[in-house]
Amino acid sequence: MMMPANFSAVAENELTYVVGGASLVDYLAPAMKAENWQNVSTNVIKIVGNTFLKNYVSSAFDSVFDGNYVPGDFIGGVFNTVHRAYDKGAHTYSNGAWGAALGILNAGLSIAGGLSAIYTLGSGSIGIRGQLMGFLCFICLLLVGLFWFLSTQLLEPLYTTHIQKQLTEQAEAIVARMDEAIGKGETLSYWAFGSRLYVNNTFFNALRDDIFELGGMSSFCIDISDTTLRQIFKVDNLSYCNLHRTRPTDTADEQTAYTTARAMRQLCRESGGTVVRKINPPTPSGSVQLMVGRMTSDGNYTVLVTTSLMHVAEAGKVLSTVLPLAAALIFAFSMSAAWLFSEWFTKPLRALSGAARQVAQGNYAVHVDSVRNDELGDLAQEFNHMAKEVQHASQMQRDLLANVSHDLRTPLTLIKGYAETVRDLTGDDKKHRDEQMNIIVDETDRLTALVSSVMELSKVTSGALKCEKVHFDMGQLCDEVSERYDAVCAQNGWQLKLEIPDEELPVCADPDMMQRALHNLLGNAMHHIGEDGIFVLRALRCPEGVRVEVEDHGPGISAEDLPYIFDRYYRSRSDAGKQGTGLGLSITKAIFQQHGFRFGVHSTVGKGTVFWFIMTDTEDAAAQ
Repeated sequence: MMMPANFSAVAENELTYVVGGASLVDYLAPAMKAENWQNVSTNVIKIVGNTFLKNYVSSAFDSVFDGNYVPGDFIGGVFNTVHRAYDKGAHTYSNGAWGAALGILNAGLSIAGGLSAIYTLGSGSIGIRGQLMGFLCFICLLLVGLFWFLSTQLLEPLYTTHIQKQLTEQAEAIVARMDEAIGKGETLSYWAFGSRLYVNNTFFNALRDDIFELGGMSSFCIDISDTTLRQIFKVDNLSYCNLHRTRPTDTADEQTAYTTARAMRQLCRESGGTVVRKINPPTPSGSVQLMVGRMTSDGNYTVLVTTSLMHVAEAGKVLSTVLPLAAALIFAFSMSAAWLFSEWFTKPLRALSGAARQVAQGNYAVHVDSVRNDELGDLAQEFNHMAKEVQHASQMQRDLLANVSHDLRTPLTLIKGYAETVRDLTGDDKKHRDEQMNIIVDETDRLTALVSSVMELSKVTSGALKCEKVHFDMGQLCDEVSERYDAVCAQNGWQLKLEIPDEELPVCADPDMMQRALHNLLGNAMHHIGEDGIFVLRALRCPEGVRVEVEDHGPGISAEDLPYIFDRYYRSRSDAGKQGTGLGLSITKAIFQQHGFRFGVHSTVGKGTVFWFIMTDTEDAAAQ
């Protein structure tokens, strides 16, 4: 079975931290080098000495035994092993790196599970309110989980890194002082007759004073030794020093037997003068301490600086105890806040839903009240506008049916009546018969014009009548159209004024459609001609192209009628009883829209009306 690269080295290093003794390397080395993980598992259980760890250690190594190695599973099993052993008071301690890795893995799984849950909720039928509550609760729980992870899983590694940095700075500062003194030729210590130690008290007393004046750490132990691995100087204000297995009140004489301090001095020399280790306490009630070792440049002295990590462990336990209660309170608060927020947020949506159902049932007068100034408020306003337009369109549809029915019924009634009269009474009276037949012809023409207008409007609005654009002079077209009104103006004593410049007015449009639009506007002007009998056709240049206006001096159009003047069969109150199909302006509007031209109307009651539209000289005007 192939294992990951440098897996043996990492496992060896990590398990060494767990037990805290260098002898473990020799104890486990044969099994680890042979990758006999079954023996490694058994030996770890023996060393820790807690039978309850068997299940957890086995779960860590099962994936390796079975040939299904998964790094996350192995890391998770080892982390659980170390963590539970630490909780039970065993002589173990997590390095923090694997613990942080497992925490990140668990956080990622939590996020993935939460997103999956949100997706499941969103695809169900719980509604926007339920989805919003689920999302808010998930975000709250995610934040609580991240805070828990940062405060418990990362607190210890970050704190350890910070302490290691302080210890390193202090050790390097001491080594620098010693190198400086050695460089000046000072003798720091020597052994007389091999057993009697002489030290430079002046130097080390000054060093002691400087250490306490700096005040970088409140509790620490400094051990300085020479090449004989024996201590020559010590500063200790720890309540209990794991390195020396002593208290500040103990004697300063060092035992010659093999101790943890001697082992760490030797380790510092063997590692090239740079070492970092965690030292486990000799009893379960003690606390883990961190040690940093450095060596002088000449290799004669090693400096070990240690401090306790008890505070961070206690802080982690306190946070682990408090966080579940805090998480429960935060979750309860988030549920209440999510309920209230979702109620407030979805209220306008529920109102819009109810109003939409009323519109579907035919109540177009529905109105949604909204005082919000956000997107939901804009949506409510747009819905009200839509309902108003639908109501207007429905009314126009009813008016259209009524007007078409009336306009068809009137000529048909007249045609039938006069045809019966000719048949029964005046068939032999040529004079009366001709008069009545002329009425029938006129009503037939009127009926034909109505049907033709309806068909033309249908073709233009539906796009069946295609717009064939060409370039031409709009001034010339206006001149040709105006000539056709000379006879009717002379007959009725009216005057059509043509106001066009001497220069060309180039445009791009369908000439036949533009001619139809001009006839509709001029015909409308004649129906509303004023007492002066003057109406005007005007064309002039403007920044956008060519502006065409048709002006009359008639009674004008009221402000409430202006928005609907281009609608089908719409007649203002001043037009009541007048002849016409009521479709001319609607056809004109459809022509302008198909060309993409801007158009409009200005009117003043009692003074007259001006219809206008602006033509361009580009073929893509409709797209604009």
